Amino acid sequence: MQRASKSEKSRKVTKISQPAASAAALPRPAPQFSPLRTRRVFEEICEQIRRDMAAGVLRPGDKLPSERDLAQMFKVSRNAVREALRSLEVTGVVRLQKGVTGGAFILEGDPDLVTRSLRDMFFLGRISLDHLTEARTHIMQMAVTLAAQRITPDIVIALEENNVRFQGLSRWARLTERAEIGKEFYTLIATATRNEVVKVMVEALTSIVMQEVVAFRFAVLPSVIEHRTRLIAHLATGDAAAATVEITEHLKTLHRHLIRERAKRMLAVGAATAGN
Repeated sequence: MQRASKSEKSRKVTKISQPAASAAALPRPAPQFSPLRTRRVFEEICEQIRRDMAAGVLRPGDKLPSERDLAQMFKVSRNAVREALRSLEVTGVVRLQKGVTGGAFILEGDPDLVTRSLRDMFFLGRISLDHLTEARTHIMQMAVTLAAQRITPDIVIALEENNVRFQGLSRWARLTERAEIGKEFYTLIATATRNEVVKVMVEALTSIVMQEVVAFRFAVLPSVIEHRTRLIAHLATGDAAAATVEITEHLKTLHRHLIRERAKRMLAVGAATAGN
């Protein structure tokens, strides 16, 4: 039997965990990285690694070749490889671990990256409150439709308990506490959809709205308990049409409330600034 050459060994992918599915145990080709001839070399390195992830050649838990080996494969400097790995780390694609057993490991994927990206665009003015509400309304309409079809008794109970906790908050309760309970309510609905994409989007958009509520110290919407109570009842009975109408009306009312509260806060800040 022929022994593998040193270059062939360097192209192998090291596993740090055993995959659960039997299909994942099937032999996979080693990443086929190509020499680069671009001005922004590190971006092309990132793209080739992402392509291998999409093709199933690289999976969560896999360890990439060393910096030196990657530099040889791509025919680039180790600085370019290092820059690419740092970029992949920032975007949540890899985890960089130091030490003898360290290296660059492929991650599962972090849904919080979606939230952070959208939140930054919102706070920088790239996304308006109108556009945020419009997108959130359409996504929540889809979410409650799916939830009405797929919700389980334990999630209905969790929603009811969440609503009771929200009602039990005193008017002096911290805004952050109200926001956390509010986020949990929408997360439960998203979980009931059994759709990970919908869940990520619901949580991302809800998180931005709740941060806005806390930042501007918005007053509690008086009708929120009634809206939530009716919505839970519609979901529990599987009435997707009624749930869609309820969530749409609730988010429209919430949007008008946020606009009013934001305008009042801006006026107050302006008056205080003028007074100084």
